[in-house]
Amino acid sequence: MNIWFLTGSQGLYGEDTLCQVAEQSRRIAEALPMPVAWRPVLTDAASIRRIMLEANADDSCAGVIAWMHTFSPAKMWIAGLDALRKPLLHLHTQANVELPWSTIDMDFMNLNQAAHGDREFGHIQTRLGVARKTVAGHVSDPYVAERILAWARAASGLAEVRTLKLARFGDNMRDVAVTEGDKVEAQLRFGVSVNTYGVNELVEVVDAASDAEVNALVKEYDERYRVAPELLGERRESLRYAARIELGLRHFLERGGFGAFTTNFEDLGGLRQLPGLAVQRLMADGYGFGGEGDWKTAVLLRTIKSMAPGGTSFMEDYTYHLTPGEELILGAHMLEVCPSIAGAVPACEIHPLGIGGREDPVRLVFDAAPGPGIVVGLADLGDRFRLVANEIDLVKPPRPLPALPVARAVWRPRPGLRTSTEAWLTAGAPHHTVLSTAVGTEELTDLADMLGVELLVIDADTTVRQFARELRWNQAYYRLAQGF
Repeated sequence: MNIWFLTGSQGLYGEDTLCQVAEQSRRIAEALPMPVAWRPVLTDAASIRRIMLEANADDSCAGVIAWMHTFSPAKMWIAGLDALRKPLLHLHTQANVELPWSTIDMDFMNLNQAAHGDREFGHIQTRLGVARKTVAGHVSDPYVAERILAWARAASGLAEVRTLKLARFGDNMRDVAVTEGDKVEAQLRFGVSVNTYGVNELVEVVDAASDAEVNALVKEYDERYRVAPELLGERRESLRYAARIELGLRHFLERGGFGAFTTNFEDLGGLRQLPGLAVQRLMADGYGFGGEGDWKTAVLLRTIKSMAPGGTSFMEDYTYHLTPGEELILGAHMLEVCPSIAGAVPACEIHPLGIGGREDPVRLVFDAAPGPGIVVGLADLGDRFRLVANEIDLVKPPRPLPALPVARAVWRPRPGLRTSTEAWLTAGAPHHTVLSTAVGTEELTDLADMLGVELLVIDADTTVRQFARELRWNQAYYRLAQGF
């Protein structure tokens, strides 16, 4: 995916000035925090409309950055902006950081008047109701660069979800409400195609894995993880079957062009183990996943993983540490936590599961690395989708967890457990989430704006009273917006 960089000007200033505009525009483009595709300076309505249509038609174009280097009369942009269907960032910058006070003349003023031109551009965007992100400041400012990069990450996530295919192996967990959802509306709103396959269709591919493939993958496990002694000895066949599951899942997903999938411990067909190790490793390679048939979380996970490299995992708030002043959340799942958030080399272990009625499954066990992060969930409210995000601080477990045979994360939610939890519950947010240390509130805000989806953020400044008011305002806004 790439971002196109567009520069606005006009023919009033002459060719020499336009050459300077192009030169300075290239320098700004090269200084951006990610590679961009620079496009020639735009000076008339026809070329502007044509470049926007080209951006729409180019599947590799994730979004457009526009900068009015000089004064570009905004009526030239009406047709182009009206035609644009890709995310737009309005960059309000200029070529120079400091003004050359002693030498400024009218030639300099006419060339460097983005303060003038970008206001004209901002007006027409607002007049047309164009959704965009506006970033002001010089591109050499780290704050400006980070805001631009956040938008670019969100645009990449949007491009991914627009063409995402998801395979559900079986249905969702019986009697569970939050994992249900409107798949037709999801395809209309997000672009993702969600379809169900019988688990035994997967079993056929799992059983077809060759011994040579299994041998090679098990050797990789031995070299990459701290493999438990029993998996090197008397339980070796369990590890080999876990490898068969991974090979089968990979072949099925690759053959169908799927970027995300779900499983359900209540619907395992002919699988001898609940997929654990396989799911963890596929998530580490960028696949989206949701347990118990939770396709919405699988979509969200794949989208966020495509936005930025780093630690991002399927997660669930499992249980609390409620000692006053020391409140923490212990997050985990049955087996499926992504090793991209691990703080050390994971252990490859085998333990009984207690549910599912199958053989003991193999899984990776580890503690998540400490650091700032975010937990985000996607819920279907019936009349709209809602994203809810909670800024958190991952911490080391206060004490070792020798008897807990699953991967886990421990975190302190902002502003504190009581407020964050009351706000989360009031919002009707799901129990399955995506935990990420790779993206933050800015990226999620940009993504929600691009999708036209509600986002509620719980952070250090949140109060339950203020949060409840925001919920009421949003309820009114989104219901009114649906009527237009």
